[in-house]
Amino acid sequence: MEDILTLYEEPYDPLCPVICFDERPCQLIDDVRAPIPLKPGRSKRQDYEYTRHGTCGVLLAFDPGRPWRFVQVRARRTAVD
Repeated sequence: MEDILTLYEEPYDPLCPVICFDERPCQLIDDVRAPIPLKPGRSKRQDYEYTRHGTCGVLLAFDPGRPWRFVQVRARRTAVD
């Protein structure tokens, strides 16, 4: 971990950019009941029951030295991906 943090502290070099990426699965969920609206002096109430609408895969890549990022959402994740 210290090696990675040291790499992030180095000055930006356009010939050798640092690309960070992560991939994770996500569940697509929806509320079964609509949340109860706010009332003065009370917080929003929300039911914990949900409907599952499948999964997707999210890939994020970015360069911390410049304002560049790449996000890709896929409906499924296979070995080919």
